[in-house]
Amino acid sequence: MYKFNLFDKVSFVLVIIGAITWCIFGLTADFNLIRCIFGNLSPVLERIIYILIGVSGMNLLVMAIKVKK
Repeated sequence: MYKFNLFDKVSFVLVIIGAITWCIFGLTADFNLIRCIFGNLSPVLERIIYILIGVSGMNLLVMAIKVKK
C-alpha cells in the first residue's frame, strides 16, 4: 500500500484549489480564485503559484501510477 508523504498531501490540496479555480473561471470568465485567496500578488508570484499547482498535478499522476502497481 502506498503511504502518503507531506509532498503528496500538499499536492492533493493544491490540485483541488487548481480544479476549483478552473471551474470558477470557466463559469464566470473573470473571477480569479488565486487572487482572492492570496491577495493582489505580483504577476511573478501568481505564476509561481500556478506552476506549483501544475507540478502538484504531475506528482499526483506519478502517485496514481505507483498505487496502480
